[in-house]
Amino acid sequence: MNETTRPAIDHEKEAMVLDAVGSFLDKEVRPVAHQLEHDDVWPAAIVEKMKAMGLFGCIIEEEYGGLGLSAGTYAKIIENISVVWMSLSGIINSHLIMAAAVQRAGTPEQKRRYLPRFASGEIRGGLALTEPDCGTDLQAVRTVAVKDGDNYVINGTKTWISNGIYGSAFAVLVKTDPEAQPRHRGMSLFICEKGPGFSHSRKLEKLGYKGIDSAELVFDNYRVSKDNLVGAVEGLGMKQVLSGLELGRINVAARGVGVARAALMESVAYAQVRKTFGKPIAEHQAIQLKLADMATRVEAARLLVEQAARAYDEGRRCDMEAGMAKLFASEAALENATDAMRIHGAYGYSKEFNIERYYRDAPLLCIGEGTNEMQRIIIAKQLVERNPV
Repeated sequence: MNETTRPAIDHEKEAMVLDAVGSFLDKEVRPVAHQLEHDDVWPAAIVEKMKAMGLFGCIIEEEYGGLGLSAGTYAKIIENISVVWMSLSGIINSHLIMAAAVQRAGTPEQKRRYLPRFASGEIRGGLALTEPDCGTDLQAVRTVAVKDGDNYVINGTKTWISNGIYGSAFAVLVKTDPEAQPRHRGMSLFICEKGPGFSHSRKLEKLGYKGIDSAELVFDNYRVSKDNLVGAVEGLGMKQVLSGLELGRINVAARGVGVARAALMESVAYAQVRKTFGKPIAEHQAIQLKLADMATRVEAARLLVEQAARAYDEGRRCDMEAGMAKLFASEAALENATDAMRIHGAYGYSKEFNIERYYRDAPLLCIGEGTNEMQRIIIAKQLVERNPV
């Protein structure tokens, strides 16, 4: 197996893992998710159980202590988690994008040093790309790393970083050559562990996606060893990040399937017990039309996720497939959450029920890991590139 090819799906292993995850969600997460989300509380006990299950090593190869799962199996795990509480999937996602960057592009020494600790959850963190004046246009990052002997000195600020408060290490995208043209040739990726000169400044309050810590990271003359430069070569950071974002977009798409499915399941159940004009609202054509559209979105979104995951596992370039999955599944989540609120009426608007949470969580999926507008541009460019005339 080459460094980009993922293992084929082991269906027996997959069934065992999904069964364990399902049991964990039913026993440990479902009973407390509503209150933890409402209070915006970091789920420390749940994270410890996730570590014990090996979920922080989902896609890390077994030789480094990971579960060695395919992206296809990983996507199913994320979908099932997101049905119960989407925030937990984000705690895993950013961490595994960092791990994937090291697994795909790191030196042998970097893999030996970091992947086992990533897999166990001893080191847990994420990806630090976004800055106050830079989101989708990553080539505009201003965080700079200057070579100083055997170290680099990093200065700058990152924002909207998942796991920013409780995480201990991050894959940080910086400029090592701010004058390079094209700009991406001057960008590099470092694994940075928190220490002197590296801190988080504040927790960012959000509409939804609560429980997970989103924060600003500040680098003030932070010194990092040259041995932490991913791949040991400057100028490859953008390429390394884009490869990781393929996995990230598959994750976000799987989250979309999960949220869309949760909204559908609760709507189907509610429509059979809520009565108007002497019969369950499930017998009213207006409600039937919504349920049919919701169900179709879930199934179509899942197929797109499976297609993208299969391409990723085969080591193929899959920015178009991941973009399609992310675009469609996130919009499906948003539309299903809206339809679910309409089906539930006032109960959907109440904080006593889960529907309003889906309604708050879903919009993030249309923004995170690259906006849906950017996904459309990527898809269109790839269509032309793959079909020249």
